[in-house]
Amino acid sequence: MTRNTGTRAPLIALMCTLLPAVTGCTDTGGDAAAPPQVPGGTGSPSPSAGVGTGAAASGAEEDVGIPDIVEAVQPSVVTIFTEEGLGSGVIYTEDGLILTNEHVIRGNDDVEVAFADGRRVSGTVQAADTVSDLALVQADRRDLPAATFQPDLPRIGELAVVIGSPLGFESTATSGIVSGLHREIPGSAATSQSLVDLIQTDAAISPGNSGGAVVNGQGEIMGISEAYIPPSQGAVALGFAIPASIATEVAEELREDGTADHAFMGLAPGPIPPPQIAEQLNLEDATGVVVLSVSQGGPADDAGIRPGDIITSIGDEEIATPEDLLSALRRYDPGETVPVGIRRGSETRTVDVTLADHPVER
Repeated sequence: MTRNTGTRAPLIALMCTLLPAVTGCTDTGGDAAAPPQVPGGTGSPSPSAGVGTGAAASGAEEDVGIPDIVEAVQPSVVTIFTEEGLGSGVIYTEDGLILTNEHVIRGNDDVEVAFADGRRVSGTVQAADTVSDLALVQADRRDLPAATFQPDLPRIGELAVVIGSPLGFESTATSGIVSGLHREIPGSAATSQSLVDLIQTDAAISPGNSGGAVVNGQGEIMGISEAYIPPSQGAVALGFAIPASIATEVAEELREDGTADHAFMGLAPGPIPPPQIAEQLNLEDATGVVVLSVSQGGPADDAGIRPGDIITSIGDEEIATPEDLLSALRRYDPGETVPVGIRRGSETRTVDVTLADHPVER
């Protein structure tokens, strides 16, 4: 996925942090091009216990009214200002640690954090992870209402309330339902690993909501706002959020040592060509993911996977798109050995791949 610095890209727009005008965004947090692919994905482990005990009441059995949800959670959502623009964030701990998107703070060490009570303080970027598009900011303020995070995935049809700063309108709330789970942004595997295994909602999400809260009927954070498909592409209320379980898992790793671990196969995946091209390439069964390239000395290379091979499965999960592959990898940790089904010409076999940690720039 690339971020557009000019005209609006053809399909997916990340909620940008730059707001030079209400009609468009550029550079960091701008729009992203993505050719269409098939949605899909898998889940992720639950977060560490004890995170977030402030603004929202945890464990409620029944939904409360939307005004009550907003009143309870709004103090736990902030606006983050950078030299380039703005985004949103969620208070992660009472001592001022803020969880947000990496693309909100990208290129900045120091930011300004605005709270629901109108107070603004300085903030320092503590850690960031480009793979998951998550970051931690330490605000110069204490005794804050930390949010409560939902440990499990929501159900389709549940209430979803989005709170953030769309287009700079701070403390804005919109509502809808959870429209889908395990969604992926079509074509995102080519440029990003953050846009897979997402929560889909029809609650309005706009530029500036990045890093803000998607809240369930009990006032718990179910997701961190990540992306939307703009109406210019014919979409009607298609927004996406990183599940809270993934966000808190990464946040805990970032708190521990400033880095997050991600399983890495060491190959570049691509979609199977259209049927007419696949036929010319003698691809009898045009399903799976084609290996475009293999990193020398990486896990796939060591396992004997070569460019041109077709990956059909990881573990017991069938793979149909590059996004499927990235979603499947989220179920594993670096160092684990997983069986990978491949097809080379008419031959099919399974190889064991020992996954490595993703070599991202820290």
